[in-house]
Amino acid sequence: MLQDRFGRTIDYLRLSVTDRCDLRCSYCLPKGFKGFEEPANWLSFDEIERLVGAFVHLGVRRVRLTGGEPLLRRGLPELCARLTALDPGLDLSLTTNGTQLERHAAALAAAGVRRLNVSLDSLRRDCLHAITGSDSLPKIMAGLRAAKAAGFAPIKLNMVPLAGVNDGDIESMVAFCIEQGFVLRLIEAMPMGATGQAARPLPLAPVLARLAERFALTSLTVPLGGGPASYWGSADGRFTLGLITPISQHFCASCNRVRVAVDGTLHLCLGDEASVPLGPLLRAGIGEAELAERLRAAIELKPERHHFNEAPQRVIRFMSMTGG
Repeated sequence: MLQDRFGRTIDYLRLSVTDRCDLRCSYCLPKGFKGFEEPANWLSFDEIERLVGAFVHLGVRRVRLTGGEPLLRRGLPELCARLTALDPGLDLSLTTNGTQLERHAAALAAAGVRRLNVSLDSLRRDCLHAITGSDSLPKIMAGLRAAKAAGFAPIKLNMVPLAGVNDGDIESMVAFCIEQGFVLRLIEAMPMGATGQAARPLPLAPVLARLAERFALTSLTVPLGGGPASYWGSADGRFTLGLITPISQHFCASCNRVRVAVDGTLHLCLGDEASVPLGPLLRAGIGEAELAERLRAAIELKPERHHFNEAPQRVIRFMSMTGG
């Protein structure tokens, strides 16, 4: 088992397969940004398989593939099949913006991906265009239909409410999720990079109070996945709401995850610069035993908590550079 110096067990890995994205969400990547990692520095599928295998050997049971937009990485279903073959009990999931999902949903399901999170910040076409920099809603809707047809359930929709931008769209998202059988997750924007620091995150406590009263929501004791979200459900079972509140009510004491960027850099915390470059070690042919020891040593660097509230300028890298 991987355990940090604060007694937290690390059993969840988020791994970026590309830092490229076909959207430019206002809280994530600035328009015209071109500072992406060179593909020559990306971890190969063989290196990813070795690294994930080492984490699985050390007790990691959940792996989420992220980006950028992970479905831009050519041959991703093949990688998914290789990862699920490492351990029949591995919970392999994917976070996507949904624009490429129509083409890949069936192949992902066949490769053993168990769960999907799809980013969707508004059902208003013009609003989503303003947030993402692209007329993305038709593609995302087609992707959601394909995901349902492929048998993914539940499908979680990730919405980042921004004050004065899409905060008036929450109720319509709730209605859509009830109609489609999706789980809605509201996520506070984090001050990562210039775009994240310029965003106007919406405090979620008042939103929860409003929705709890309207839909008779009660707290769910059984989590839906291994991440940081807390969940509430309606009495009739038709609606589930998740909240991720890294700013207003951080969950650092129970953090069970680390992130690997596309170049193999291990990030120990979203809100801290502590990191370990694993890519050069993998390319140098590090042995299995030494790799395991390096991972154990790296986990010791995981900080007790982030400092987004006290030092919002502290993390200058964009979210896409970290791996979601």
